[in-house]
Amino acid sequence: MKLRVAVVYGGRSGEHEVSVRSARSIMEAMDPARYEILEYFISPEGKWSPRPILPEPGAHPEIDVVFPVLHGTFGEDGTVQGLLELAGLPYVGAGVLASAVSMDKEMMKRVCKERMLPIVDYVTVTREKPDITEACERLPFPMFVKPANLGSSVGISKVHDPQELEAAVALAAQYDRKIIVERGIAGRELECSVLGNETPAASLPCEILPSREFYDYEDKYLLDRAQTKVPADLSPLATDQLRSLAVACYRAVECEGMARVDFLLEADTGRLFINEINTIPGFTSISMYPKMWEHSGIPFSALIDQLIALALDRHQRRKATRFTR
Repeated sequence: MKLRVAVVYGGRSGEHEVSVRSARSIMEAMDPARYEILEYFISPEGKWSPRPILPEPGAHPEIDVVFPVLHGTFGEDGTVQGLLELAGLPYVGAGVLASAVSMDKEMMKRVCKERMLPIVDYVTVTREKPDITEACERLPFPMFVKPANLGSSVGISKVHDPQELEAAVALAAQYDRKIIVERGIAGRELECSVLGNETPAASLPCEILPSREFYDYEDKYLLDRAQTKVPADLSPLATDQLRSLAVACYRAVECEGMARVDFLLEADTGRLFINEINTIPGFTSISMYPKMWEHSGIPFSALIDQLIALALDRHQRRKATRFTR
């Protein structure tokens, strides 16, 4: 009997189109002999098609497991995960807590700092109080300005002086009320895929070689000029350190299922910094999460199988938890 998989994609975030492309790649890779695909599309306005998933246990006997492919706000941030918990449905990827913490770049940094994991120096400002004085006093230029809750490099700027900083904060404030200002790291951009529940494993890392000043949205999805190197050209010791940090970050935010951890390797010091963790990484034809696993011995289709199996396993274990007296 085929497993009925509800693929939820689209969504209200600025990464809507990326989500659509990721979902298509996932559905094409799913073995039709093993899976029956049920599509749930969410428009940029938040309308579900053909119907919404209801937050009620037993309301969807036609669904065996859900595969959320929603990048960014209203999908990767714990909101949809909460809906699926209320519905009592197994689902692929991180739970509510890990999704919310990982999505909020400031909260992720706080958690990593508490675990003494290496993060880049930063300052937080808000849409209501966009004062850049502290950032200018504490951090050297260049700096990076980012919306706290968004991905795919949407709304991110690299700035070189206070005037650029002020404009970048205004841009980021269009996408989130909380804005992160980080010290710019001159060096290499590295990524590592992580897979698993209680015993997560890290893939071979890759290196991103941007065609622009940094790996922004256009470079990722529009220009098709950025290059990647898998595995990254690192010493065995540096590779082991990066993979170990990826798993440590994954565990720190209590992630399950999957995530991609992004790093910065500072050229002058050789120091490795955790940049961010993405709990629903891209699955497009150019996305690195599946590519890194492919180079580590897990083909795309087998990766989908493992993610679904991890979702079902977690759901089964969750049944041991009592929710009433």
